[in-house]
Amino acid sequence: MSGQQDDESPDAQGLSDALSDVVRASKLTAKHRGSNIKPTVERLVSLAYDQGLLPDDLGQLIDLITIPSFLDQASLGNIVRNLYPATTVDDDLVVRVVGSLGHGKLKPSLAIQAALLKWLVMVHHVIDHQAILSRAYSVLFNLLDTAAIRKQLCHLLALITRRRHVRPYRIQSLLSLSRQTGNDPAVTGLLRVFKDYYPEIIVGEATRAKASAFKHPDPQWRERLDEIQQAHAARRADRSERPLDAFRVARNRANGKNSALFPEVHTSNATENSVTLEEIENVDGFVRNIERIELPNQLIAILGDPLLQKLLLLKPHAEAHQRVSGWLASYGQDLMSGESGIDPKDSLEILHVYVLNTKTFPPIFLAFSEYLKIWNGHDGRNLVLGILSYMPLLEFPRLSASILQPLEAKILENTASSQLQLLEFYTSLLQNWTIFLASLEQKSTHTSTIVADLVAHVNDLCLTLIQTSPTNSTYSRVLDFYEQTALLASNPQLLSHTRIMIPPSTLVYILHFSLCPNVLSRLCAILSNYKAGFQKAMVTSRSDYTSEYINEFNGFLMDICNCIWRSRAFNRNDVNSHGCLIPRSLTEDLTSYVNSLNMGGSLSTLFSLSYSPVLGHSAISHFRELEDEELERGTGELSTRHAGPVTRASLTTLANNGGLRVVWDDYRLGVLSYLERKGMTGVGQLMYNTMTNVMKRRSTMAGSG
Repeated sequence: MSGQQDDESPDAQGLSDALSDVVRASKLTAKHRGSNIKPTVERLVSLAYDQGLLPDDLGQLIDLITIPSFLDQASLGNIVRNLYPATTVDDDLVVRVVGSLGHGKLKPSLAIQAALLKWLVMVHHVIDHQAILSRAYSVLFNLLDTAAIRKQLCHLLALITRRRHVRPYRIQSLLSLSRQTGNDPAVTGLLRVFKDYYPEIIVGEATRAKASAFKHPDPQWRERLDEIQQAHAARRADRSERPLDAFRVARNRANGKNSALFPEVHTSNATENSVTLEEIENVDGFVRNIERIELPNQLIAILGDPLLQKLLLLKPHAEAHQRVSGWLASYGQDLMSGESGIDPKDSLEILHVYVLNTKTFPPIFLAFSEYLKIWNGHDGRNLVLGILSYMPLLEFPRLSASILQPLEAKILENTASSQLQLLEFYTSLLQNWTIFLASLEQKSTHTSTIVADLVAHVNDLCLTLIQTSPTNSTYSRVLDFYEQTALLASNPQLLSHTRIMIPPSTLVYILHFSLCPNVLSRLCAILSNYKAGFQKAMVTSRSDYTSEYINEFNGFLMDICNCIWRSRAFNRNDVNSHGCLIPRSLTEDLTSYVNSLNMGGSLSTLFSLSYSPVLGHSAISHFRELEDEELERGTGELSTRHAGPVTRASLTTLANNGGLRVVWDDYRLGVLSYLERKGMTGVGQLMYNTMTNVMKRRSTMAGSG
């Protein structure tokens, strides 16, 4: 339950006991308590500091502080300083705190009120619905006359002020208060916030005095709060940290990481009819006002602000893009020369977030080329690869010379792991290029060559990997890449921008003879998609492909079908068949060896559905299911069960001996359906799309069923 401690640790029970003791003691005068309460208060605040407070406990303490009691001011102040919420702060608690502010006999002392306002400032980012403070804006603003809480009150108002709160009468009230207080820095700071929204109304004289910067009141307190909330989330097996709200402008933590790298979003050139990003509080407000949102003063804030990134992504602005590009180019040069004084890894993290949100490569291509020359290949490797995976479609010789070759030189370490990491990068790069091509409305003359050059380059890497690290994990990464090339080949919209690039023959046959059913299934699915692409291409752009190129691909289909379906493995007599590139002499030697074993099957049948070391288990499992279903129906006893492997001849013998009666073709189609139910759809997909008689038989079975 959210309101109770989520574990039964001694500390949790201790906090509950200490809280009960303090609440009970607060109702009695010091003379009637019988013991000193201060040690109990110390134990309570220590436990609150160690593990934080859940909503129920926090609510009890807020009531203890805001409702008159007999607890001394020092103890109350100690408690306020240690109100660390372990989760978000409920709106109801915020209302209780705001309601306790002001003058009156039943109100807390002004020192406690100031501490509570400071607490609201420090927990502002974890309030459940921050709009609750906006609703209390008038109440808070009218308390500015109280000097003892003015500093904290101005800070809180600066955090929650939006354009709708800036009204002429409030401006006049602040100007008057500023004169009365001798330009109080806190009041001047709040005036400057007002001026951001209406610079033409508030003249410069009023804001030239020294002003509060409204920095975080206690960064160490904030750090401890973060630690408590993360620890609580971990205990609840929840997310390790509170997610960023992507529909509010980002406000950096004082002295926090990257806080000085890029400016925050501030808009000072807004008009009465426009909306600033600072006023956006949720996705509804963003969508409703997207056409009226005014761009901020410094657009480079886009690198650190997800909301500004979304705005420029959904509402492109040529001038804004040019300004950001110019700044990035200059910043990149400073970074490479070491003049920026900033850790390059910090910049890489910011750029990585930028590309993930905008899906575009930052305009610092040349700077990145220079950075790769001084990069050690290890620091921030994932960040570098993540950023470069969004590189634009540039002429491949240029791309290779300036980026890819230096990158490979830094990453490759004569290990399979470094090669796999590079392959994953190329897969991501091709995937992002595919998305870009899908967005093009007109055919480009250069994209086909660029993509073809990249695939040819990665072909060599894949061939190296599957021979030096022949594991299922490696095969899976290789197939990830070729699934992307198959998508390019089979999608008509994408095919208009590229040409079909088939995998190397050696790679296809090595994957075909792997011992993993999933690898074989994925390979068959890829080849089936290629076939669909060739069928479409033959109608529109047949001249783009030579007969030798098409025959090479058809050879893949024929050889695999010969192995799996036709029981004619390594046959070279069929049209386009290549015998899986096995030399004739080796095929003859293997045939003689298999015949000498007298196992009842020939070499050509050993890779069929029933005999295949990859598919044989699925085939006999399917047949066992058929026999079990027959027994469950109770239509008769089976005199015998098939011992396996299943062949055309063995099915006839089985039926004559009182076993299950199954037609050979129906059995094979059943195996394909069994594979589909197990998630291996590729084998059946290739058989249906390649062999017309299989598709006809399947349609006939479906119609009769």
